[in-house]
Amino acid sequence: MSKYKTFDEMFNDDKMVSPEERDQINFQVDLIGKMIEAREKKGLSQRELAELSGVKQPAIARLENMKSTPQIDTLLKILAPLGYTLSITPIENKQ
Repeated sequence: MSKYKTFDEMFNDDKMVSPEERDQINFQVDLIGKMIEAREKKGLSQRELAELSGVKQPAIARLENMKSTPQIDTLLKILAPLGYTLSITPIENKQ
């Protein structure tokens, strides 16, 4: 019998998922969520975004379904027609 009653309990157990892994997973979920939100806000289908970005539609689908991790150059190609880019920001102090 599992000691976890919910996925959140398991996900937040540092013995199962390290804080660094949790941060990476949360970042990827947030990033892909924002990308989907931006595409839908522009009223674009995956196929239309593929035509504008030069990234094949199946690759966009795999990213949106979290079945692959994007390369930075691919992200930049997809984000540009959506009016976004990537940036580096300082980490807030965790105290």
